[in-house]
Amino acid sequence: MEAFYSYWENISSLHRILILLGGMIFFWILEGYYALFRFKNNRYKHAGINLVFLFTTVLLNLVFGLITIKVCAYVAQNQIGLLYWLGVPLWAHIILGLFFMDFFGQYAPHWIMHHNKVLWKFHMVHHSDTKVDVTTGTRHHPGEWLLRESFTIIGILATGIPIGIYFLYRSVSAIFTHFNHANIKVPEWIDRPISWIFVSPNMHKVHHHYKQPLTDTNYANIFSLWDKIFGTFVYVDPGTLRYGLDILDDSTDEDLLYQFKLPFIKNKNKEG
Repeated sequence: MEAFYSYWENISSLHRILILLGGMIFFWILEGYYALFRFKNNRYKHAGINLVFLFTTVLLNLVFGLITIKVCAYVAQNQIGLLYWLGVPLWAHIILGLFFMDFFGQYAPHWIMHHNKVLWKFHMVHHSDTKVDVTTGTRHHPGEWLLRESFTIIGILATGIPIGIYFLYRSVSAIFTHFNHANIKVPEWIDRPISWIFVSPNMHKVHHHYKQPLTDTNYANIFSLWDKIFGTFVYVDPGTLRYGLDILDDSTDEDLLYQFKLPFIKNKNKEG
């Protein structure tokens, strides 16, 4: 376990990039053979729009990610946070660290964005994609990234997450993001048992339905247990879903300038 943790503590930037891009490429290829939906679109143009948002996320990570790394170093040096105070062994620290980071880095800010009209405007960019595939997981407005990273830092301090677990969490979260957004057909007899503990593709597709109440369900990224704990878990046949948002014109989903301006356009918000 020490060797495993040491790898993540000292993981190179190259390895982190390979994990991020490798997972995306793998599911991109898989989509071509086992597609859930056959979209009448240019896959490369669609991917290009979404990868622009990946580029802005990478830039923000380069600039502000150093703050998160310093917080992790401070936590480890001073051994603050719940898991340090409980004195759990390394294996438990890793597992519980991933579990709690899925709450602080994903579930909590995700739920808040769906229930705060100002923050929802930033998250709309992600939901405006009418052709959900593996690249949709990278489609996040820069303003949304700042909110998520702020909650991630809170989670690091509250839970006690050193740099090794943080890098592991980032990689595991990226793989689940690719997996859950990929336009792949997964039989229910495989998908449903996965959703008992983890977020599965069919489960997450429900979240991308074009209107409420299904839009406001299934907020977790790794562990479906968070949705079950807070009563936001829903499972329906993905073949009955339609992607996008009922308050937007579907033709705007690949208008890059419109998507960057979307959080600042008046009269574009959901009910409730």
